[in-house]
Amino acid sequence: MVKVILSVWLLLGGLQLAYGSKLFIPMDAAQTDHLRAYGVVYRELAKGVNASWLLNYRGGSFAMDYSYAAWAACRSSGVAAAEISDATWADIVKRIKAPGNNGAVIKLDRPPRIAVYTPSGKMPWDDAVTLALTYAGIPFTKVYADEVLAGALSQYEWLHLHHEDFTGRYGKFWMSFHDAEWYKRDVARMEALAAKHGFAKVSQMQLAIARRVTAFLDEGGNLFAMCSATETIDIALAAAGLDICAAPYDGDGEDEDVQKKLHYGHCLAFRNFTVSTAPFEYGHSDIDNVNARIGKLRTDDSFTLRRFQARTEPVLSMLCQNHVQRIAGFMGQTTAFRREVLRPGVTVLGERRDINEARYIHGTHGRGVWTFYGGHDPEDYQHMVNDPPTDLSLHPHSPGYRLILNNVLCMASEHAPVKAQQPAAESRPFVKIAPGTSGSELMISAAEGAGTVKITEVTFHNAAGKVVQRSPFQGGKSVSVDMSLIPAGTYTVYVNGRYAGMVRRD
Repeated sequence: MVKVILSVWLLLGGLQLAYGSKLFIPMDAAQTDHLRAYGVVYRELAKGVNASWLLNYRGGSFAMDYSYAAWAACRSSGVAAAEISDATWADIVKRIKAPGNNGAVIKLDRPPRIAVYTPSGKMPWDDAVTLALTYAGIPFTKVYADEVLAGALSQYEWLHLHHEDFTGRYGKFWMSFHDAEWYKRDVARMEALAAKHGFAKVSQMQLAIARRVTAFLDEGGNLFAMCSATETIDIALAAAGLDICAAPYDGDGEDEDVQKKLHYGHCLAFRNFTVSTAPFEYGHSDIDNVNARIGKLRTDDSFTLRRFQARTEPVLSMLCQNHVQRIAGFMGQTTAFRREVLRPGVTVLGERRDINEARYIHGTHGRGVWTFYGGHDPEDYQHMVNDPPTDLSLHPHSPGYRLILNNVLCMASEHAPVKAQQPAAESRPFVKIAPGTSGSELMISAAEGAGTVKITEVTFHNAAGKVVQRSPFQGGKSVSVDMSLIPAGTYTVYVNGRYAGMVRRD
């Protein structure tokens, strides 16, 4: 039996049960699960609920139009929330906007469509952003070379780069793992992908993908990257037309005088860096400041978030919302960024001034924005190959993971880049979902007032964001979808690439 979840069904039917003015979600020490709070807000936004981000108020709290469904979503997710009256809400807004107070009330209304650039079965294994999105319950789609080279990034507003090596040197794991079976499989898979798309070398394919990512930014997209992807995408762009891969990576040696031929003007974040071409060296370049940690204690490693003016610098302020200002450090293939190699105009969001490094940086490219976050896993100081993924249920208050999720909801704000801006109607329900006559059938048609909707594709995503069924159509106004092959569970439904609701199959 297919059932439309009550909260979505009421919303799609035009009914909203409201018993109070606002639902307040604190993000200070009173919050019981900081990370899942982001997921609640994202899912309510996807239903068309009005919400606000209260910058620099109680840890960057949220407020939204009250409904029983929203309150129930908080309760079922273990998220602290309370109904507040009109008078209380007005008083909060007054305090935030008071002269001399560094606060702002930011409207949230358009949750971004999210893509995570990562292959299935990627090794070494897990990725902090994928873990964060999954734990928070924020849907996403995995894309990789096939999808990006086919132009799929045009369907998304927010893109995360898994700890990818865009230089074609396989993470520079050759010295330590060239005999490991997972390393051999990764090389064979990447070489097959390059050949499939007509490239003679993996490095050439990776450069083409890096250029697609910069085109995504040109069009107004938002890019978020961690670990080695932050460093290697700029190295790949700077080395366009050069061979920086030693013989173990592509069968021939690197070009002579590579360092003198780098084109730093192509880079997003860095300049004047030196590339490491030796295959026995683990590092990619001197962008990474990881050597500053040699011989130091883990307890000494932390960085501080900068404070920005919420009213005049809302994006920067949103990216730094947290219940603490000092964040525990963590290492990765790329751990931190030497300030000496940052391009002019790059904004440092989080830093360690004692060793002149940036950990969390932000900038613009074309009509879009990018944010780079050094390190691999905010709750695993030195994540090693073969280590298990972090269980975020043990870290629901992680300040380091909050920074990842800040980047998601920032793109839901009125200050998001042009590409993410959509007419108000785009964030409202545009189709009606109802159970069909059979126990496994779902009927989807245009919602009242939505005009003519030509349905060309319906996809179902599980809780991890994976597409479990994709059903193409010829552009009908009303379609019937057979869900008989989908396992029992709750799924997010997208119609023509847009959020349409949630359904449960018993």
